[in-house]
Amino acid sequence: MIILVINCGSSSIKYQLLDMKNDEVYDLMAKGLVEKIGLPDGCLTHKPTGKDPFSMTLPIPDHKVGMKLVLDALVDPEHGVLSSFDDIEAVGHRIVQGADFFSGSTLVDEDVLAKIRICCDFAPLHNPAHLLGIEAMSHVLPEVPQVVTFDTAFHQTMEPYAYMYALPYEYYEKYRVRRYGAHGTSHQYVSQRGAKLAGLDLGNSKIITCHLGNGSSVTAIKDGKVVDTSMGFTPLEGMIMGTRCGNIDANILPYIMKKENLTPDEMTTIMNKKSGFLGLSGRSSDMRDLDAAAREGDVRSKIALKKLTYDTIKNVGAYIAEMNGVDLIVFTAGIGENNPRLRRHLAFMGVKIDVEVNERARSSETIISAPDSAVKVALIPTNEELVIARDTMHIISELDN
Repeated sequence: MIILVINCGSSSIKYQLLDMKNDEVYDLMAKGLVEKIGLPDGCLTHKPTGKDPFSMTLPIPDHKVGMKLVLDALVDPEHGVLSSFDDIEAVGHRIVQGADFFSGSTLVDEDVLAKIRICCDFAPLHNPAHLLGIEAMSHVLPEVPQVVTFDTAFHQTMEPYAYMYALPYEYYEKYRVRRYGAHGTSHQYVSQRGAKLAGLDLGNSKIITCHLGNGSSVTAIKDGKVVDTSMGFTPLEGMIMGTRCGNIDANILPYIMKKENLTPDEMTTIMNKKSGFLGLSGRSSDMRDLDAAAREGDVRSKIALKKLTYDTIKNVGAYIAEMNGVDLIVFTAGIGENNPRLRRHLAFMGVKIDVEVNERARSSETIISAPDSAVKVALIPTNEELVIARDTMHIISELDN
């Protein structure tokens, strides 16, 4: 089954085209990225398997035009991998926020779209863009079925004491205010792959997954089910991130708003887009930039980097206590896969890192703990697109039976 996997941002479209034979056998036919949608210097980068990469720069006014560029690239006589649009049998989309409406992937219909729209309030930076992607694909390929996979679905196994806030209960009943988590598709994939790599029975295991990138979260997974995760009602809660502040005293918000005469929307922008690495360092939201600045002696960059390490250790330690132990700790995403300095700081509670292996490990499945470590530690590159493709394949196959 040929499946197009779409991950829409507010001004971008990431995509992969996979030919799914079954859950474990598949071919990546092409992948790419559309950037700077809405700007005059929009860009498409298309990477077909077995052929030279292709890129072009042109105005891309909206997601419909961007999606048409993706499809045209896939059937292009020189750079394409399909004979026609008819070869695409289904489309799978990543959705950041599904609240407690969805505990798994589902076929797109009007009811599903309406619930995704409700969840725009919980993920204002993400869900509106995902809806644009679904609508654009409906316009370009109206007869092709679409499936949505939710980053929040994997976390629906949390108990009420883990996901409820100690606010008046009526806010949960009226406005669905509770913890939902995020990055669930990534945490699900790397926990399953990590268990296989470490020789663990997923159904009888204690795993902590650390998705560390521009957005970061840590998740506790017991017997294959989430018991806790660091993100909350929105992807703002938890650790320091690229531009997000993570956990802060809630009373800071009205205090700053009064002092600076800010509206709620302005305060939301500060917390989501002007904080984190960027706000603390005053330099950049990219860890690579902060690494370079820290080596040159910049104190604020050093603090930002130390805080990410501190937040990671704090969450991992808490989840070890919560699960009464851990068998495996997994690192993934841009920082988790490429920053050995951060990973080696987990030398506590029976964890021993193999310094040489850890230093070499980059974006490939690797056990980085020492042979005599009481806890295994692994690096697992995430593959959210494969999870989406698998779920899409199963749902569409059920329709055909």
